[in-house]
Amino acid sequence: MADRQQTEPAPQWWSRPEGTADSRRDGVPAPRPETHDGGGDHGAEGYGAAGQAAPAPEAPAQEPPAHEAPAHEPAGHEARYDPWGAQPLQVVDRGRDRRGFRLWQVAALAAVTALLAGGIGGWVGVLAERQSSTRLELPQAAVADKGRAPDSVAGIAATALPGVVTLHVRGAKSSGTGTGFVLDPQGHILTNNHVVADAKEIAVTFSTGESVTAELVGRDSGYDLAVVKVSGVRGLRPLSLGNSENVKVGDPVVAIGAPFDLSNTVTAGIISATGRPVTAGGDKGDGSDISYVDALQTDAPINPGNSGGPLLDARAHVVGINSAIRGADKDDPDRQGGSIGLGFAIPINQGKRVAEELIATGRATHPVIGVTLDMDYTGDGARVGDKGEDGKPSVTAGGPGARAGIRPGDVITKVDGQRVRGGDELIIKIRAHRPGDPLTLTVLRDGRERTLDVVLGSANGS
Repeated sequence: MADRQQTEPAPQWWSRPEGTADSRRDGVPAPRPETHDGGGDHGAEGYGAAGQAAPAPEAPAQEPPAHEAPAHEPAGHEARYDPWGAQPLQVVDRGRDRRGFRLWQVAALAAVTALLAGGIGGWVGVLAERQSSTRLELPQAAVADKGRAPDSVAGIAATALPGVVTLHVRGAKSSGTGTGFVLDPQGHILTNNHVVADAKEIAVTFSTGESVTAELVGRDSGYDLAVVKVSGVRGLRPLSLGNSENVKVGDPVVAIGAPFDLSNTVTAGIISATGRPVTAGGDKGDGSDISYVDALQTDAPINPGNSGGPLLDARAHVVGINSAIRGADKDDPDRQGGSIGLGFAIPINQGKRVAEELIATGRATHPVIGVTLDMDYTGDGARVGDKGEDGKPSVTAGGPGARAGIRPGDVITKVDGQRVRGGDELIIKIRAHRPGDPLTLTVLRDGRERTLDVVLGSANGS
């Protein structure tokens, strides 16, 4: 490059600090001396130290040919660096060296290394554990006493389960499942009438899983109770019968049965109410299959299949026979209603009397007052009809009602001081007693109330 090129003031990035004569770093060549051909602009002088003029050269230096390398500077002569020389200081930034590792490559390598190390470590650990004499054992509670308090749900269930059975019934057109419980060592089992009403074959399965066939002893649709019997079975465990007169609202109870054929199912609750008038059945249309129950109400879950099972008190004594439920989807004919906490059981006092009669005679008797009721009456109370069936008198001549002074058209409003709201409820209150029991009836006649004493008569059940 010709040394006659006009130069600008030195750029800031390569100027030396003021007051420094020569502070070049080791290895930086000295600038070349300026040459002049005697012409041109002599105002462009080279700079040494900032702000000082450099001395003029003694003789012009010849420029070496392009193919030859410049001669070395003589020893002791300090050459100056020319920033506009043939070797520029600028270097083009072409990015990172492609030969190095990128960040993602480093991360991937680290992840692979960690996985390999973890896998090898796990394999070594498993191998070491298998080869060692020790074994892994998690903490666990020690085996405790398996006994339970007799009045606990577990204690009641343990006492009662051996005496509860599951009934599988096959009829001419259908089959079903129910529950029952052992009454005596002779093999008599109490259940609901609607469980065995159309039975052709009855199989009884005990809590141990053993099954035997049973025969029907007797049944009564009015009370919805039946007795079947098994033979040749040893080690029967009859349940103890309680007294439903002792039951109070709020008492704890336990129900055992086979809901939806799930045998030996135990549920618990309380007595929600007593003396609930409940009617069930009526599928035949003539009323012959309607049952009237002065029921115990419980919130212990009861479902289809629980029918005929025991309702037990805190001493594992039977206080009721599970018989009916009120389901939320009762009106849906395609589905069976499940428990919504409204279950009903036949009081054991009534069940005991009926069971004794069924075992003894195959039939049960019903207490009656000898009148025909007007079931279409919508007022408060039970009204005695004007006429009986087939034109007969509504008050049977010489019957309990006639002897007590009951007349056609009388409205019976109370039984032993308990209000009666309809004909069904009057029947339920009467059937809660035995034939021969005395009752006091409150009768409304010609707008006036009067009290009549009656002794219940007896009629054969269905």
